[in-house]
Amino acid sequence: MNRTIDTNDLEKTELSLGFIPLTDCAPLIVAKEKGYFEKYGLDISLSKETSWANIRDKVAIGILDGAQMLAPMPLAMTLGIGPIHKPMVTAYSMDLNGNAITVSNQLHKRMTNAAPEAMRQRSTSVQALKAVIDANRHAGKPPLTFAVVFPFSPHNYELRYWMASAGIDPDRDVRLVVVPPPQMVNQLEQGLIDGYSVGEPWNALAVQRGLGHTLITKYEIWNNSPEKVFGVTEEWAAQNPNTHQALLMALLEASSWVDQPENRVEVTAMISRSIYVNAPEHTVRMSMTGTYQYAPNALPEAQPDFNVFQRYCANYPWRSHAVWFLTQMIRWGQVDSPIDIYATAENVYRPELYRQAAGNLDIPSPSRDYKPEGTHHEPWSWIEATESLSMGANSFFDGLQFDPLQPCDYVEQFTLNNMALPMAHFRDANSTPSPKAVQLKTALELNQ
Repeated sequence: MNRTIDTNDLEKTELSLGFIPLTDCAPLIVAKEKGYFEKYGLDISLSKETSWANIRDKVAIGILDGAQMLAPMPLAMTLGIGPIHKPMVTAYSMDLNGNAITVSNQLHKRMTNAAPEAMRQRSTSVQALKAVIDANRHAGKPPLTFAVVFPFSPHNYELRYWMASAGIDPDRDVRLVVVPPPQMVNQLEQGLIDGYSVGEPWNALAVQRGLGHTLITKYEIWNNSPEKVFGVTEEWAAQNPNTHQALLMALLEASSWVDQPENRVEVTAMISRSIYVNAPEHTVRMSMTGTYQYAPNALPEAQPDFNVFQRYCANYPWRSHAVWFLTQMIRWGQVDSPIDIYATAENVYRPELYRQAAGNLDIPSPSRDYKPEGTHHEPWSWIEATESLSMGANSFFDGLQFDPLQPCDYVEQFTLNNMALPMAHFRDANSTPSPKAVQLKTALELNQ
């Protein structure tokens, strides 16, 4: 039975929520514009922020009640990596996929000349980048510059994963800089960067303006991988449990509406406005309607899962996703002291809060919090749930698999890593798994 929130029980009704101008802010915009927030007694003002650092800082000090966040951000804030140490909570994943890696026309031409065979397939294009980097080194030229949106972002880890697969050391062979998403295209046009990893519409805009070529999408690197979450501080969640549930229910309804193909054109018109994404409607429409243009003057290609907002249990805050992000923080030296991986994942990613909201809306939920990745190349079903759930492919482009039971082994298998500490320190910190982690083996076996 669909249950509503008693607005008299809400601890707070007037809220300010932050977002970054990207297509995957859509659930927040739709919840506001289509009245889902209002339905649950919430008076929401949406604050367009200029950078992810602004989002982090304003949520941490309470200027914003909550915000669209990069999926690893609440983990980093909770661990105190970077300038802010603030325990965070997320109970809602906003979307899957949505990013791409784009390079300048000049770099694309050099890659094509250096390794034409590698450039014939997007999965091997990184080998052509390696050839250009090697040529630059031999010629004594400065390293190429690539931009990411934030140090603790899927974009950063995807770019590093992709580069490292060809033997490119992202900390030594290239220069990585942080650039806010809306500034990527101008920086590319001015020659300040050679490429970037960003969400839409900022790849499509560069391609449509004839400034660059997209090499590979996030979906092609890791099918149906997590992207953004809705984050609040742990303190705020404790003080406003009913308001938090109202927010989650509104966002879940909005996500369901956004993910209906017949609504995508209306979503595009809504979010492309200047107060939100502020990009040409035809550019935003490209990925939102399931097509993608990789090169100027090229025909768009079908990419039906480029933006997933509700399908494949997209809104569930899988703790295994949190564990994967923590392995990347370890692999690339962002964590310089031993951490309890499972305790961190379980403190920040809160599926029990999701289940409560989803149950009120009769939305089926997984009964387990961890799942393997890289194990399915086609659609499959997750059966450990209130009812069987249809899931999408979860392959990595290099064919590797991620077992959330073995996070330390997973990191150690990569010959290229820049860990700040030997893995033995992290093994010691994770020698006694949590009770929830002990349940993993049976759950993973049931859902293979």
